[in-house]
Amino acid sequence: MRYKTKLIQIGEEPNLKEGGAGDITIPIHLSSTFAREKVDVPTNGYEYSRSGNPTRIALEKRLAALESAKFALAFSSGLAATTTLFLSLVKSGDHIIASDDLYGGTKRLFNKLFKDSFGVDISYADTSNGDIEKYISKKTKLIWLESPTNPLLKISDIKKVVEVAKKNNVLVIVDNTFLSPYFQKPLELGADAVVHSTTKYINGHSDSVGGAIMLSDENMFQKIKYYQNAIGAILPPFDSYLVLRGIKTLAVRMEAHQKNAQMVAEFLESHPKVMKVYYPGLTSHPQYEIAKKQMSGFGGMITIEIKGGLLAAKKFLSKVKIYKLAESLGGVESLIEHPKLMTHASVSAKDRKRVGITDGLIRISVGLEDVDDLIKDLEQALG
Repeated sequence: MRYKTKLIQIGEEPNLKEGGAGDITIPIHLSSTFAREKVDVPTNGYEYSRSGNPTRIALEKRLAALESAKFALAFSSGLAATTTLFLSLVKSGDHIIASDDLYGGTKRLFNKLFKDSFGVDISYADTSNGDIEKYISKKTKLIWLESPTNPLLKISDIKKVVEVAKKNNVLVIVDNTFLSPYFQKPLELGADAVVHSTTKYINGHSDSVGGAIMLSDENMFQKIKYYQNAIGAILPPFDSYLVLRGIKTLAVRMEAHQKNAQMVAEFLESHPKVMKVYYPGLTSHPQYEIAKKQMSGFGGMITIEIKGGLLAAKKFLSKVKIYKLAESLGGVESLIEHPKLMTHASVSAKDRKRVGITDGLIRISVGLEDVDDLIKDLEQALG
């Protein structure tokens, strides 16, 4: 199957055997437990919904196909996926390297839980400049990349990072949420595992919170699956159904997100009240050439810095009408937010300043509305 066909077909093959109903859409299996005929043989491998549920298994098959992976696991949130992965692979005294510009929730998890509580040593590095080997030590276990990063959309050359990591026997994990598997496939670039907040583009309709890990190493998969079951961080059946449904339109949605975002970014770059525009599809982006090389599209996320600092940013955000002032991203509707006061409020002022999260920084998730309306709304708000 070609990619667009997989988005619709994988995991929902109709059961036409005797007793099967031939459902085109996978049923929502709400049962918490499963009966068996023999005491020592679970029915078709199902025993308890935390360990495995038919609707979630169908989703996991499709999630694996999205990233060209052999295995996938669906979680109750992106942070649940990240936490389970770390508990499976990292122990006290280990060292990890992470992109310096990270989603605030991820950085909070790393600093407060793994560093402060579990004694994991963490180095934050600008992984977009390729100078990563100097951070590696004998205790380094893994490199955690966001590419593009949240919120400054910095891009790392994943292949180059993998080359350095493999020389030093270090794992590479990529948070691929901002681009979705439609525009970037880190496993094909050599990464060991990919993490997603399925809440965002994969589901795409702002009605389900979830996360996913996709990978092809069976030993790593079995270890993470064991921890997922032990912890209980599983995606419920109804959310699994919603994400399965959302994935069916991933290709057409991502193409539309990118088309709108490119036009909005070009408008903003020409506006006198906008100091800077961060968007991988602009030739002004510092890693534009890397983006073209490893991505098949530039996505729907834009970050801008407007003149006038915090006061101007607040005034601008109070004036938008079509863009909804809210956290999250990747839904069909356009969202806008202020990283300092919202998604990255848990990051210390010192860290925000060092990375470049300024008072005038604004993050935009460009939706699927008419692009002329989106541009006019920004124009009137900036005015």
